[in-house]
Amino acid sequence: MIVYQTDEYGVFVGTTIADQDPKDASNKLMPAGSTDVEPPTTTDEELARWDGYSWTVESLPQPKPEGPAVAEDPDQDGRDLRNHLLNQHVDPRMSNQLWWASLSVALQAEIEQYRFDLLDVPQQSEFPYNITWPQEPSA
Repeated sequence: MIVYQTDEYGVFVGTTIADQDPKDASNKLMPAGSTDVEPPTTTDEELARWDGYSWTVESLPQPKPEGPAVAEDPDQDGRDLRNHLLNQHVDPRMSNQLWWASLSVALQAEIEQYRFDLLDVPQQSEFPYNITWPQEPSA
């Protein structure tokens, strides 16, 4: 017997066969996610979805346009980059006591100032659209 297979969302994906139950000749073994109710005819822009009781026809979801990603929150993007610099480039070094102790007092002061300047980035007058990033000291 031919049955109609759906995916995990109930969308029709094709046909398959329901096998005969070896223990009960009057019963067919339906594969999971299938039904014996034939789906409606659809166009190339539509899909058929089974809800457990009946079929519905829906328009295919439209893909998002391709192109450069547009930040939904440029303020958050600026903060995320600032946090990345702090978390990956500054704080691990400052917390490494042996490395920190090997630096000159002047270089320690430069790194501390760089950290303060990064923390102040969101207070810049043109943030987040025009950010002046502080120069990282070479350590």
